[in-house]
Amino acid sequence: MPERREELEWGDLRFFLAVARAGTVSGAAKVLKVDHATVVRRVARLERDARIGLFVKRRSGYELTDAGQRLMKTGEIIEAAILAGQDDLTGTAYDLSGPVRIGAPDGFGSLYLPSRLADLAKTYPNLQIELVATARLFSLSRRDADMAITVALPETGRVLTRKLTTYRLGLHASRAYLDGNAPIRCRDDLLSHRFIGYIDELVFTPELDYLHHVHPGISAHFRSGNLVAQMSAAIQGIGIAVLPYFMTANVASLAPVLPGEVSMERDFWLLTHPDMARLARYRTVADFIADGVRADRKLFLGEPT
Repeated sequence: MPERREELEWGDLRFFLAVARAGTVSGAAKVLKVDHATVVRRVARLERDARIGLFVKRRSGYELTDAGQRLMKTGEIIEAAILAGQDDLTGTAYDLSGPVRIGAPDGFGSLYLPSRLADLAKTYPNLQIELVATARLFSLSRRDADMAITVALPETGRVLTRKLTTYRLGLHASRAYLDGNAPIRCRDDLLSHRFIGYIDELVFTPELDYLHHVHPGISAHFRSGNLVAQMSAAIQGIGIAVLPYFMTANVASLAPVLPGEVSMERDFWLLTHPDMARLARYRTVADFIADGVRADRKLFLGEPT
């Protein structure tokens, strides 16, 4: 029978956190680059030494017990302290090396952020920037990302929030579409036109439910869960789409529709985990993004630059 020790082996904590975030042993093993059996053994040893169960195994994966949830909060503080200590010892606080994963909505992440991050990559060539640009909610506690740009603030969880900017959206269609269809002089004229929008069940936040704000009588004829795909459909002349002005500013084939009458505003927020925000590389990347967005304020508001 394995001997229980009087003190916890905090090296096992890394395995515990990986399982808690991934929700499965296989997912944790992939992140840690070890085999399945090693993860099971290290987590079991931590539970044995703590004399309490940290997980309940479900068909869908591993679920934290109350004790596991408490340990995760403590574990993340310890993890952050260890990483900060490594920064100090290795000098990475000064040369900024290591991975930083950024989660962002598809439009912002695909069409705005990459060109801005290019300067950051040149300044800090040892940074490993991972950009996840997709229409979804990111969980910082599960480490879906180290920081996330979002249009809605989380209702729960330990996160630091920073407002990046307000941005404007409006109706857009290709010039060819507008030339080939009935003129649009007021909102009621929109009822005879085709629209592009989100797939209802893939709208992950009410902030993206635009069309009912335009006119209660319209619905989408072409749907996609991806905003870049919606813009591409508009460029191809499929119909009219609600698009942010920062995405359409340099697309000559698209024209605004009823810009003085139909306009919406949303906010971009930058979320970071409080235990990780103290690390130099995360703090530098977050500040770089915030400063860049602030400098491009007119672009996001659809104003001439």
